[in-house]
Amino acid sequence: MTAKAGFIGTGRMASAMIRGAISSGALAPEDIIASNVHADSRERAARELGIRVVEDPREVASEADVVFLAVKPGQIPEVFSGGDLGLGPSKILVSIAAGVTTDSLRSYVPDAKILRVMPNICSTVSASATGFCRSEGMTDEDVAKARVVLDAVGLCFEFREKDMDAVSSIVGCAPAFMFMAIDAIADGGVRMGLPRDKSIMLAAQAMLGSAKTVLESGQHPAVLKDGVCSPGGSTIEGVEVLEAYSFRSALAEAVKACTERNRELGS
Repeated sequence: MTAKAGFIGTGRMASAMIRGAISSGALAPEDIIASNVHADSRERAARELGIRVVEDPREVASEADVVFLAVKPGQIPEVFSGGDLGLGPSKILVSIAAGVTTDSLRSYVPDAKILRVMPNICSTVSASATGFCRSEGMTDEDVAKARVVLDAVGLCFEFREKDMDAVSSIVGCAPAFMFMAIDAIADGGVRMGLPRDKSIMLAAQAMLGSAKTVLESGQHPAVLKDGVCSPGGSTIEGVEVLEAYSFRSALAEAVKACTERNRELGS
């Protein structure tokens, strides 16, 4: 048997990417093989995703030309503890382990082509933001094989390797900040008498629409913000409160903290 994509690991991020690739039509369940050392996790993934799940990652490496390494950074030595997986020069290893450099991965797979990737949990609904960098010697054709999955689950951009820790902070961590913002805005609506379920939906749709406007208009977010703030209106009052509470500085500092932590994880 052969597979178009293989996943070593079936955790939250891997499952999100698999769901997104299948729901978008980029891949069919029979195009995917995954591995997990835990029987209960294999059974869950097979049941929920409809794909074939095996125990041995060597089976994934032998069948798929593009193999996604979808485990936590600290689990990588365990994956390779049994020896060579068979990831030779014809194979592409796509790592989504935060902070782990291509040089570090090269010690495990000296002959494979390596793509370091950071998607996010929004892959489930094909709305991920994904950043990646390629190892030396990878061609555009090589990258295109991996982008079958990456492009299927959202927007995808290439970066230099030295930028990947910062990219990971925005891509991987920022959704949590956005969820917090939606929750907080919804709380404000509830405080003002709105039903919680509708308040959450309104806040989420406002964020979705705002993000879409940034992406499709090409205008700077600050320009768009100014366009909403009528002189003497209610929006500028709210903006003033956010500035007083250092809203923008807090988000920027959060990105900095996440970047520094990504560097620690990588080392």
